[in-house]
Amino acid sequence: MLKSRPSDRPGTRPTVLLTGGTGVLGRALIEELRPDFRIVCLRHRTPVHEPGVREFRADLMEPQLGLSVAEFVRLAAEVDLVLHSAAATNWQWEPELIRRANLDGTRTMLALAALADAPFFHMSTAFVANPLAPEEQERFPGAAAYLASKRDAEQAVREAPVPGVILRPSVVMGDSVTGRIAGMQGLTRALGAIVKGQVPVMPGGPDSRIDMVPQDLVARAVGDLMRGGVSEGEYWLTAGSEVLLQTEVIDTCLEFAERYGPRPHPPRLIPLESVHRLLLPLIEGPTFPESLRRRFHTYAELLLVFQRALPFESSLGMPHCGRAVSKEELREALVRNLVAWAARPGGMRGRQLIQSASTAAQEAVQARELAS
Repeated sequence: MLKSRPSDRPGTRPTVLLTGGTGVLGRALIEELRPDFRIVCLRHRTPVHEPGVREFRADLMEPQLGLSVAEFVRLAAEVDLVLHSAAATNWQWEPELIRRANLDGTRTMLALAALADAPFFHMSTAFVANPLAPEEQERFPGAAAYLASKRDAEQAVREAPVPGVILRPSVVMGDSVTGRIAGMQGLTRALGAIVKGQVPVMPGGPDSRIDMVPQDLVARAVGDLMRGGVSEGEYWLTAGSEVLLQTEVIDTCLEFAERYGPRPHPPRLIPLESVHRLLLPLIEGPTFPESLRRRFHTYAELLLVFQRALPFESSLGMPHCGRAVSKEELREALVRNLVAWAARPGGMRGRQLIQSASTAAQEAVQARELAS
């Protein structure tokens, strides 16, 4: 017989089983959930090392997480909610390995949730609504496998015998206030390369949308859903109609670059229909150095997946789903993320910060307003 759950006893917090706690979003989720939940993290190689968080080593691609039957049952007996945030996001992996990690791992966690009779919160991606064209699938098999595995994992959640909540964040930025992020993502590197003037061309038009949301806003929405007792539904954790356009993202990066010197030349925007016909064959030709070829191939892959002609719908601001975000807030968050990126290795460390007279005057006015 399974022992009673801790939450069945008065005065105790419910226990959430979290995967992906060491990832970009995982750290923000721990910070958000810790005051109201007891957190048990399943991790693979990297320790979580968060105060008040219990952690167990497990393997999502192994039956029963690599645990014995008795260990698996004991773990399920403790759990009130399951939040599955772990995923294979490295598109350089073999496609079959990406699929196994994202689909089989989800099925294993669903089996644990069924044993625990616990609601299942599944961290998917908004970009399941952004399918790649056949030519893009062939050229970018890692990205194609990632998107297909996330779509299939969503279907597994819908078909499972436990209540399921599907969460679809867009690109997760660093914290909206500090700009800090647990790991450096590919899109952050691409934006940093724009700051450095290392991206002469980019796919897409000026009105293409690049949907990014700060990690703390995503975590708050997830926390609100869990605290509110929501156990079913599909939620888009995106900027929605407030999304930044590609030209706005580029201009923000170039304006930030002026803090360190002359404004770089803006990237030339290549229409999507010309990317496969002209840009990628040029990059893959013999005249391109291998290092540049890899860099531009990665940037093209990221920007083809992470941009849209039309905005996503957004659930932010709905009952029990955090708050909506404005375009101006997103622009300010992007600047703070660039500040945090610039201070990291590979950013702008070693380059002298130049503060223009206009920036200094503006900051002086803001300081006086805060002091008054």
